[in-house]
Amino acid sequence: MAQVARELGLSDNTLYRRMSEFKQDSGNAFCGSGNLKVEDKNQADLQKRIRQLEMENDILKKTIYFFAKDRR
Repeated sequence: MAQVARELGLSDNTLYRRMSEFKQDSGNAFCGSGNLKVEDKNQADLQKRIRQLEMENDILKKTIYFFAKDRR
């Protein structure tokens, strides 16, 4: 293992960690730079949607307040 790590220019620990990741989830072990695992992407998408809905909700609240004060 140490020889392979040296040939790849990696530390032993890095190679062991990569092997462990691969054993745990071979399909998503090496997503690449800037890419997320499927679960992480889904969570990020949901958080983005929550922020969008909260913003829309705030706009609706302000609109209701605006029209309600004109009726008084």
